[in-house]
Amino acid sequence: MSFNYSKLRGKIKEKFATQSAFAKELGISSVSLSAKLNNRVEFSQMEMDKCCELLEIPKDFIPIFFYTKS
Repeated sequence: MSFNYSKLRGKIKEKFATQSAFAKELGISSVSLSAKLNNRVEFSQMEMDKCCELLEIPKDFIPIFFYTKS
């Protein structure tokens, strides 16, 4: 199953300007972040929580940002 991460990508751009800067803050490589955003690797629950913290997304919005089907 693949997910649409366009809202997440928009929030990353808004808060960090680049995926690379966001990946660094998240503690993963930009290659790993790209793999996750392109549905090759799944986000772990810990990564989702950290993304929400860094991007100031309320935890109730996790389904909107991480589980919207493509």
